[in-house]
Amino acid sequence: MISATKLTFGRDLAEARALIESQGLRFEEHCDDFVGVFQDGRLVAAAARAGYVFEMITILPECQGGEMLGALLTELHRLGRDAGHEVFWIFTRPEHVPSFAPYHFQLLVTGGKAALLESGNGFGRWVGENAARIRPGRNGACVINGNPFTLGHLHLVEQASRRVDTLYLFVVREDRSVFPYAVRRRLAERATARLANVVVLDTSRYAVSAATFPSYFLKRLDEVAREQMRLDVHLFGQRIAPAFSVVARFVGSEPADPATRAYNEVMREVLPDHGVEWVEIPRIAGAGRPAAEFISASRVRAALARREFEMIRGWVPEATMEFLLSPEGSALAERIAAGTAA
Repeated sequence: MISATKLTFGRDLAEARALIESQGLRFEEHCDDFVGVFQDGRLVAAAARAGYVFEMITILPECQGGEMLGALLTELHRLGRDAGHEVFWIFTRPEHVPSFAPYHFQLLVTGGKAALLESGNGFGRWVGENAARIRPGRNGACVINGNPFTLGHLHLVEQASRRVDTLYLFVVREDRSVFPYAVRRRLAERATARLANVVVLDTSRYAVSAATFPSYFLKRLDEVAREQMRLDVHLFGQRIAPAFSVVARFVGSEPADPATRAYNEVMREVLPDHGVEWVEIPRIAGAGRPAAEFISASRVRAALARREFEMIRGWVPEATMEFLLSPEGSALAERIAAGTAA
């Protein structure tokens, strides 16, 4: 019986890198675990785990078709479970999807040059956890980071909520922003509490996550980033929209950031293929500011670092302002000013 082992020695990792790159894959050093299969002292198969994502699965052509893939996945599952994960992902090419079916990986979404597989039914669990908040009707969605929640976000939500029966406001759960997820969600809930048809939810790992769309957090724009955008949008259209009866996705116009503007364009292109209308809402300027000086969370953060609270007051809802003036907000402002915030 073939089995895989965890690779820990420098020479084994170097051999894994050589094997992976020999098959045309890019070696990623950020992974938590590397595993491999040796035959006669030679590394013939390797793979890695980064959190709940299995990456760089590589098997020499002459060794494919047997137990090798199962051995790699079994060891990655063991290490992942030891690290506290229950759901796992694999990104692969669409033509490779059937190879993973015997190992309990199911197709989550496919689009363009990539497919995303999942084991553990994480998507079903996430939808089930939110079942009590799902409402029938012609519903819409906004996906925001809210770093922090501004009057621009509130304008988007207000405009969108008038056009649908229920508006789901999905707040990015990934904690890779200056304002922690718990704070971002709390501010979004407080600012929209008076809007009876707005339901605030988290995105879990299924929209704009470090796994589906890592380039979002790096503000990178290249062909890899565009493929990530497409897969993220296909996932929304194929899975999230049907689960929540979403027929329209609302976005704010993006005059400044090239990566976000490109993401908007991908949504405009892809969402109609899934029966989801793409609706762009123009940005607004702050009170007393020129129209060109639109409200953005990045401007709020920059002003916060300079302690320009009167300027910020014209850009954010009262709930956000109260937080920024609190001890917790003050501590965050100090981190931003010192350049230590994420």
